[in-house]
Amino acid sequence: MQLTHFTDLGLRVLMYLTHTASPAPVTISEIAERYAVSRHHLVKVVHFMGQQGWIITTRGKGGGLALAHAPTHYRLGQVIRTLEHSKDLIDCADPPCGLRTNCQLKGILDIALDAFFAALDRHTLADAVASPTGEAIVMLHQLRRPARSW
Repeated sequence: MQLTHFTDLGLRVLMYLTHTASPAPVTISEIAERYAVSRHHLVKVVHFMGQQGWIITTRGKGGGLALAHAPTHYRLGQVIRTLEHSKDLIDCADPPCGLRTNCQLKGILDIALDAFFAALDRHTLADAVASPTGEAIVMLHQLRRPARSW
């Protein structure tokens, strides 16, 4: 199974937001720059996560992003399930499969997918940013651009 780019970006945003020691608010542009990803795609991901209540978004000058809950609140399986829109591994209806009524494969794959998410649900966002990842996130935050001297 391969996670979508949308899910990858969502996980990166959540991980980046676990570091809160910075006095300046975290912005979408900052995250896009640190991870070298499209700001346009990141906007869609952040909007979705805001709708889920996972992050707080504040507009305007001084605005930015923040986690809505402690990192221990976010179960990785549930986060990924939601970001992936709970897709099945295969869809026997589209295109219609001639084996659909007599095939065991879909059931086997469903069991495997449930086991995958159950394993992920044993871990939280806090687990994902444990050392050495947490230190790497701090280093990403420290890459702030120096103030412009106009």
